[in-house]
Amino acid sequence: MADRYDVVIVGGAIIGSAIAWFLKGELDFRGSVAVIERDATYARSATTLSAASIRQQFSTPENIRLSRFGLEFLRSIRNRFGEDADIGFREEGYLLLASPAGRAIMAANHAVQTSEGADVVLLEPDELVRRFPWLSPEGVALGSLGRSGEGWFDAHALLHLLRRGARSTGASYIEAEVVGIDRSNGRIAGVVLADGTAIGCGTLVNAAGPQAGAIAALAGTTLPVGPRKRSVFVFRCREPVGRMPLLVDTSGVWVRPEGDVYITGISPPQDQDPETNDLEVDYALFEETIWPALATRVPAFEAIRLERAWAGHYDYNALDQNAVIGPHPDIPNLIFANGFSGHGLQQAPGAGRAVAELIVNGGFVTLDLSVFGYGRIAEARPVRELAVI
Repeated sequence: MADRYDVVIVGGAIIGSAIAWFLKGELDFRGSVAVIERDATYARSATTLSAASIRQQFSTPENIRLSRFGLEFLRSIRNRFGEDADIGFREEGYLLLASPAGRAIMAANHAVQTSEGADVVLLEPDELVRRFPWLSPEGVALGSLGRSGEGWFDAHALLHLLRRGARSTGASYIEAEVVGIDRSNGRIAGVVLADGTAIGCGTLVNAAGPQAGAIAALAGTTLPVGPRKRSVFVFRCREPVGRMPLLVDTSGVWVRPEGDVYITGISPPQDQDPETNDLEVDYALFEETIWPALATRVPAFEAIRLERAWAGHYDYNALDQNAVIGPHPDIPNLIFANGFSGHGLQQAPGAGRAVAELIVNGGFVTLDLSVFGYGRIAEARPVRELAVI
């Protein structure tokens, strides 16, 4: 083989770059690291096209811990990358609304969240209206508000910092597409690039985002992760609404301010959510589903103007919409960091640290993420997250 690296990471977006940065930047890994990314512009990357937010309002303790690690990372970004580092982090909170049918689940989730240290408060409908006078309480039984530790940020800026940090500490970035994986004697020996170049490795990390399932297949194994399209719509409201957290309606529609406009979206029903590589915006989703729900929940949103829209991909784990983190049980030098299903940006720092520790220490140290191991994929044993957006 022409080149050989101790660690080869397939995928250079937020997860792959976080792993590389923690390896070289924080854990001072002395081995060689290569990050292979097929699109160095990141124009179609799930990271770049994300709505870029962070929350602690999950039902699974490990998801909360991942996001709390991510929160500390975002808050300390200048300590890690210098005083000029700015990701525009706005800690404006999340407000999740529950219908009568969802009240008990929200209350149970709240108990888990507060036990993990999340600053989350439950609000009855009358309290919601007093705090947010622009909100209609129709059909709302309970609200859950993150008072701190939740908000949104600049995804591209965070990716830039991680990539720059990883490269400055010794990681090599290679713009190429992986089209083959050499597996022999129960281990990964290397990868083959589209131009025929063969690169050897000691450890292979699959951080390929929406293409993770295809990369796993090249290694002769299965991973139920593929691209699912999510459309994001930008609109302007005629009337000022007032200060707003990221709002998640009982309908599943989410909306948040972005400067002087708002962005919004919704995940389609599972039976209308096929794997796809296209990025065509689903404008009918806005007209038929999103706008009516917005106008019902926030009366001022009856008079809005759609300005633009874009579509990106979730690296969707079809088993349970949770991450797959850890080694393959039968291929010990193949490590997964995939299937975050919309949580990848906020969980990238924690996942990056965890995978880096697996490589350096042979096990989890900072965060025990064993619950997200590949074993549950092989056994079709889902880890259910009840707070999926």
